[in-house]
Amino acid sequence: MDEIRVLVVDDEARMRKLVCDFLQKRGYVTIEAEDGERAVELFFEKKNIDLVLLDVMMPKMDGWEVCKEIRQYSKVPIIMLTAKSEERDELLGFKLGVDEYVSKPFSPKILMARVDAILRRTTTVEENCEAGGIVIDKTAHQVTIDGKPIELSVKEFELLSYFVTNRGVALSREKILNNVWNYDYFGDARTIDTHVKKLRNKLGEKGEYIKTIWGMGYKFDY
Repeated sequence: MDEIRVLVVDDEARMRKLVCDFLQKRGYVTIEAEDGERAVELFFEKKNIDLVLLDVMMPKMDGWEVCKEIRQYSKVPIIMLTAKSEERDELLGFKLGVDEYVSKPFSPKILMARVDAILRRTTTVEENCEAGGIVIDKTAHQVTIDGKPIELSVKEFELLSYFVTNRGVALSREKILNNVWNYDYFGDARTIDTHVKKLRNKLGEKGEYIKTIWGMGYKFDY
């Protein structure tokens, strides 16, 4: 198995060391950046980063700017580390393409569980699946609609895959969070609603396949 490289971006040296120590114990290769500008330099210099752990508040270039820069060219999973827990900050992060949120202070073991989970999902090779003209190529991590490719974030891709795999099944928001996010998410259902709204828009007419079940969650059907 190839080495998995994680870019750890935080202006606090102690925090970087703590996170890197835990990552290295799991066999991951770590690359450190002390500010946003250096993070962007390293990301494009190395060209083989599998995951980015990104702090929000940093000198020179903050986490939002780093995320926007990376997302112009890459769908690499991004976990945002933030001391802020306000809803608008999380929604901004998801809008920019953040895949996971971890609020400081956090348990290193919980952080590692989330890292393991997102890497397991993004590196697992599965068979393709198809539904109503939507074809999901899990090997290439690509989705086509009636033969035309569409651009999805990592989380949108996983959400669509989960819906298609469970077509016709009523799925509660809690179940979606636990399976797509793959951990007990300590937040509210608006996280899912935000992703579903973006996914529907990107699917165009096929977005109607994702049906809202009021008071419960969603169902993919066509």
